[in-house]
Amino acid sequence: MPRVLLVPPDTRPPTLELPVQLGRMTGAQMLTPPAGALPDFFTPGDTGALRSWLLENAAGADALVLCLETLCLGGMIPARRVSDALEVALGRLETLRELKRLNPALRIYAFGVVVRVAHDNDPHEEKPYYGEWGPELRAYSAAFDRHARHGAAEKSALDAARAALPADVLADWLGTRERNRALHLAALDLLKGGILTHLSVTLDDTSEYGLAAFDRRLLEARADELGVWAHFDTYPGADEVPCALLTRALRHHLPPARAWVTYSGTLGAGVGLIYEDRPAGELVKAHLRGAGCTLARQFSEADFILAVNTPGRRQGNVQPDLATVDTPDRHLPAFADDLRDLLSRGLAVSLADIAYPNGAERRLWQLIQDLPLAQLAGYSAWNTAGNTLGSAVAFGALAPLVTHHAAQQQALLARLVDDALYQAFTRPEVRSALENPSPFDLGEQRGAAEAKLREVITPRIQLLWDRHFAASGLHLSIGAAHLAWPRLFTGVFPLTVTATRPPARPVP
Repeated sequence: MPRVLLVPPDTRPPTLELPVQLGRMTGAQMLTPPAGALPDFFTPGDTGALRSWLLENAAGADALVLCLETLCLGGMIPARRVSDALEVALGRLETLRELKRLNPALRIYAFGVVVRVAHDNDPHEEKPYYGEWGPELRAYSAAFDRHARHGAAEKSALDAARAALPADVLADWLGTRERNRALHLAALDLLKGGILTHLSVTLDDTSEYGLAAFDRRLLEARADELGVWAHFDTYPGADEVPCALLTRALRHHLPPARAWVTYSGTLGAGVGLIYEDRPAGELVKAHLRGAGCTLARQFSEADFILAVNTPGRRQGNVQPDLATVDTPDRHLPAFADDLRDLLSRGLAVSLADIAYPNGAERRLWQLIQDLPLAQLAGYSAWNTAGNTLGSAVAFGALAPLVTHHAAQQQALLARLVDDALYQAFTRPEVRSALENPSPFDLGEQRGAAEAKLREVITPRIQLLWDRHFAASGLHLSIGAAHLAWPRLFTGVFPLTVTATRPPARPVP
């Protein structure tokens, strides 16, 4: 039984609970830090407590999956906000050398996230001034990268973008990026030195032009110099990377898992995405490699099927989008029929729904209700296309290693509940029941939001279980749904699936 230490970017269910569930379904012993060592929304975790926990547990561990920002800056979101000096962050990074001295056999799978250029004006996940200056900072980001790529022809646009920003705001924002980039470059040196087994530095909410793309090119150039590409990845993603690296950790003794990829539309591999800088097919290849997997060259050699619901031409934000998503370039009923056939043949099928970001496509969800959903190897439809793909790949690649069926069913059910029932259906209903809620902070409306959430989603969870899972002989316990943070974006749905019915509570 492998013993894996997990240090996530934060404590949301997809970043903490999901990788723990994936590990447990394969029989791995998953250990996570005490709550105080991890961040709470934008409040940094206790990096000293985290270091102590790592040193206490390293000797008995086989692998460590670790977010660099959590170790060095208190968490992925705090890393965008805290003013800790580079020297302090690099000092915390040295903990990884100490761990290797304590346990030379420890395999360390580390990941960092290039500071994003957020698409909205969030003053909580970003620097507080981003709420006011977000549009101007985004304009500067794109202008800087265009100038870096195309030269003098773009200089006037860059000068105008710089002039539109207060000098102190721009300097602080760029300083944060430079510090975090230096941390990632230092991690590349640890990879070259054999301290790290694998390193992924991903790009959160990226786009074709911007400072994230500029940072990626600098990382790629350094990887060229060091010759570390066999053990390094950089691609669009973030929250799903713990699942990808856990897959590497649990399959380290096995050949790469081979995936046969099928798309819902004829243009699937070439469609455009909102939060990524490349077409869907290239993103699929990046996420397969990030998890230590590869494309199957023929159907018969595949270890799992990655079924990807892509938009007809390009992702859209509002369902239904008849202009770019639900177009004649795909035929969803035929895609659902293909899924039914694959499942009837007993194949490991992991379904990734990336037609829309931030939740399942409602039409596809209706079409698959006649399918045996409990037989899926995995399901994912949350947040960005990268978040969805990385999670679905992990489910599929780990399917051959499953030893605990109840744990696998719990992980699968959790994604169906969160990505489809909540994100696609319930969340809009909860939002409409509130009074003009802020997307960034619900304030005094949080209690009302959570009450409405429990009222609406609890019977839906039970109905989903009764329809697709109850015949398995397993048993479901449903806890009280609530919100991870004071915003509607992320829900928490406590679910426990067991092989035996829990004992009845005594009647008072």
